[in-house]
Amino acid sequence: MKFYMNKTKRRIFNTAIKVFSEKGYDNASTEEITAIAGVAKGSLYYHFGKKEDIFDMLLNEGINLLRNNIEIKTKDCKTALEKIKAIILIQIKVTVKYEDFLNVVFSQIWGESSKNIKCRKVVFEYIKIIEKIVEEGIEKGEFYDGDVEAIASGIFGVTCSSLIYRLKKNREVDVERVYRGFIDSVTRTISKNNT
Repeated sequence: MKFYMNKTKRRIFNTAIKVFSEKGYDNASTEEITAIAGVAKGSLYYHFGKKEDIFDMLLNEGINLLRNNIEIKTKDCKTALEKIKAIILIQIKVTVKYEDFLNVVFSQIWGESSKNIKCRKVVFEYIKIIEKIVEEGIEKGEFYDGDVEAIASGIFGVTCSSLIYRLKKNREVDVERVYRGFIDSVTRTISKNNT
């Protein structure tokens, strides 16, 4: 993830994401994070205060990354379908590039702890972006009328499916091939024009 932070803070943050992804948030210790990052434990607390602060930053930066990419990639789209196609491509690319981030989010989405609730909130905020585009498509007659939340959640599911596909194949993902497969499915499902 590309946002400004000094070298030590970035090293701690990136190491924490990797450790959270591999071991799970609850099993990740600050000792392990600092040992792998090659920094003193005091550096972690200086930059983040506590482990949960790293998690919060991960969620905030992740949703901002997705939101910014969507804004940039959809601003010149003429139709809601073009916007949905752009979102699906972004989701697949983010899945491939930031797999550890998504592993952390998906592993923490279930449950009732504060981090689980934060995770769901971030995911639901992101799905709301897709819902607005689906509503636009329905209002303009591009999409079949349907349950907007269900359609948007299904489109978000492309991210989950991309990650599962990547794990199943255990190799590099051909982004364009996966994208074309998902686009065909989504287009047939929601678009009245099927193009």
